[in-house]
Amino acid sequence: MQKTAVVTGGAGFIGGALVRALVASGDWRVLNIDRLGYAASPAALTPIAGAPGYRFETLDIRRGEAVLALLQELQPDVVFHLAAETHVDRSLDDPTPFLEHNIEGTYRLLEATRAYWRGLPRQRQQAFRLIHVSTDEVFGALGDKGAFTPETAYDPSSPYSASKAAADHMVLAWQRSFGLPALLCHPTNTYGPYQFPEKLIPLTIVKALAGAPLPVYGDGGNRRSWLFVADNVAALQAAAGRGQPGARYLIGPEEDPTNLAVVEQLCDLLDRLAPDLPQRPCRDLIAFVTDRPAHDWRYAVDASRTHEALGWRPRMSLAEGLETTVRWYLDNKSWWRPILTQSYGGERLGLAGEGTA
Repeated sequence: MQKTAVVTGGAGFIGGALVRALVASGDWRVLNIDRLGYAASPAALTPIAGAPGYRFETLDIRRGEAVLALLQELQPDVVFHLAAETHVDRSLDDPTPFLEHNIEGTYRLLEATRAYWRGLPRQRQQAFRLIHVSTDEVFGALGDKGAFTPETAYDPSSPYSASKAAADHMVLAWQRSFGLPALLCHPTNTYGPYQFPEKLIPLTIVKALAGAPLPVYGDGGNRRSWLFVADNVAALQAAAGRGQPGARYLIGPEEDPTNLAVVEQLCDLLDRLAPDLPQRPCRDLIAFVTDRPAHDWRYAVDASRTHEALGWRPRMSLAEGLETTVRWYLDNKSWWRPILTQSYGGERLGLAGEGTA
């Protein structure tokens, strides 16, 4: 018997991948809610357009009454909450959208979901889940050793991570105060097909294909755990089936290379896979630029309890994931080229915050 899921932010990068996976499984009816902000990609949903049981609604989640009406109509078993502003650099230029969408939007969604959930029969109330997708960035920065755990204290550094931290606190407060069966997922940096080219990996690829300089902040020594988007989506699906209310699940691989090492791997892949690359070797395009304010040194998560609780482990190594991603951007220039001419030209963001920290 099919279950029903509502996905907020389902025209975004991770949300779109989740929606496509749920629909492709045949196990879910899916309502996709998205306000279609600058980073949304309706084209990424073309493969499932017209699929049985799939529906899309253009809607800002701050319109709580409209969200509640849809929940009451569709009667979902799970709400996956991914709608958010996510780019740190943009939050340095203008924090306002992050407070409006990540904090107020989450509040409105919580209230709509709570009203819907309270009207369910007791058995369905117990089975229902709200899965709030957060980030490892709410925990701040690590030194050269160690990893975040579910007990790590929050210490956000940017307006983006602060807004996500606030949303996390609200979700857990609604769970404790009202009994809403909500849980948190904290994925690490995610990459893969259909990622808006303001983020490091797709930006590096599209700039290299144009023969443009490849900006690396500082000395490139900042380290991240990189999670392939299909692995992220698999973890969220596992959380829908096995996640417990009030729990916190850290999602990520063990590898945490430097940003410079990731850019160099991308360059080597492009040298091999793109015969018409304007500049060879691609590494000669690397350009070190002034670091951004409050640039967290390192993120890494201890996902061992997630492995045990959800039965999930990442399947894609970084080497395999980067090659898959490079091949996708090479094969899908018709998707990302219009973005560079219509909404984002690859310019550096976050400059308004320089010199403030």
